Amino acid sequence: MPLNRREFTKQSAAAGAGLALTGVVGALATAPEALASDDLDAYGAGHGHDHGQGNGHGHRLGYGELVADPEGMLALPAGFSYRVITHSGVTRLESGEFTPSNHDGTAAFAGPRGTTYLVNNHELKGTRDKWAHPVPLTEGLVYDPAAAGGCTVVEVHRDGTVAEWVGIAGTSTNCAGGSTAWGTWLTGEENSDRAGVNGMTKDHGYIFEVDPRDRRANRAPKPIKAFGRYDHEAVVIDPRRGHAYLTEDASNPNGLLFRWVPPKGFEHGRGKLRTLADDAGVLQAAKCVDSAGRFVDDLSRASRIGTVYGVDWVDVPDRDGRTVSVRKQFADGRITRARKLEGMWWADGGAYVVSSYAREESPGAAHDGQVWFYDPKRRTLTLKVLLGVNAAPDVDGAFDGPDNITVSPYGGLVIAEDGEGVQHLFGATDSGRTYPIARNDLNGSEFTGVTFSPDGDTLFANIQDPGIMVAITGPWRRQPRR
Repeated sequence: MPLNRREFTKQSAAAGAGLALTGVVGALATAPEALASDDLDAYGAGHGHDHGQGNGHGHRLGYGELVADPEGMLALPAGFSYRVITHSGVTRLESGEFTPSNHDGTAAFAGPRGTTYLVNNHELKGTRDKWAHPVPLTEGLVYDPAAAGGCTVVEVHRDGTVAEWVGIAGTSTNCAGGSTAWGTWLTGEENSDRAGVNGMTKDHGYIFEVDPRDRRANRAPKPIKAFGRYDHEAVVIDPRRGHAYLTEDASNPNGLLFRWVPPKGFEHGRGKLRTLADDAGVLQAAKCVDSAGRFVDDLSRASRIGTVYGVDWVDVPDRDGRTVSVRKQFADGRITRARKLEGMWWADGGAYVVSSYAREESPGAAHDGQVWFYDPKRRTLTLKVLLGVNAAPDVDGAFDGPDNITVSPYGGLVIAEDGEGVQHLFGATDSGRTYPIARNDLNGSEFTGVTFSPDGDTLFANIQDPGIMVAITGPWRRQPRR
């Protein structure tokens, strides 16, 4: 049912009024005291961040300045430390092969006796001969024997010992994904090569499910074709309604935000997605309108934090893109696009959605990152984070290029940076101030796979290239809301 103008105007007013008051994240921006001036012009070149100053009420923000690492890997605030969990070409799997390279999206799950399971994507595109450390072709866990990507499962014990094994192999360009309420990982292929193209022997561009606790459940990998075939990034599932929300990282034209509506009577759970028919449910793309009912062609049109769009959902004609890519099946004016739709996280009854940046390939204002919140009850999309263009990315200071995100148990968001210069993990508070958590002192590679342990004591993250997973611990504390 389309969202009528009267209903949307009422709901967007309510969403705007509650922007700084509700939710884990609330209103987020990119500079100290950002709520005082929250349009895009306020976040142009050189916007800064706090370095642990007080907020005028005796509460410190963040954890202080980053201290250079004597080992040359990870700069952290004083009192924090890190430990390398896996390192491509250095650590080994249970089977003896080296840990695969190019770590990406990751999620943490509680295991028995205090252990933590992490499912780690490996963003390896193309054939196996192109990579020194592809995901090993473990018997029974291979989708396409020509493809280099996949996932590994990392088991971290209380005593610090680590075990790692293959969860799925023979997939391509496993970038982001998402965890489920029933304790599994959904990994997305950010590559949609057909069989016979670029050395592939099967079609790619799908979502696969990986169970960290049950190795048998991962045998004979089956793509979830009902979710569509395109360049997947992240996926989250509404645990109440059963809808899946999915992002697409693509250009020429820009990608889409998708929703999958399950068939009547379908109930989620372990192993249930494998039972879906290829055409089960309905795959739809988002179409946004502003409060005046005007169509919004691209999310880059929003240049002000607190912008609220109403969202309708338009059915995808051919979700498998047999002759035309999914994002090219819609005429102008039918759907809303965005550049580099990346990470997602389900919290506060909705989905946080990242658009990493927008430049000349987008019709609106240039920016260095947005985070939106989709409220399925109100059917609204609200701009929570807006990063202005960083004119000096090689200078340590401003943050840009958000990618993987997580909601922190200590308040606000933790964001993995995939920018053009200095790379950080950084936090953003409810009131919009940002603060550094870590800096990559090893190389210029992006951070990925940011996720907290189930008990909240450890922040796991990856340096994508060459592929290093670290566990960060220290005096975490709740961040001030303002």
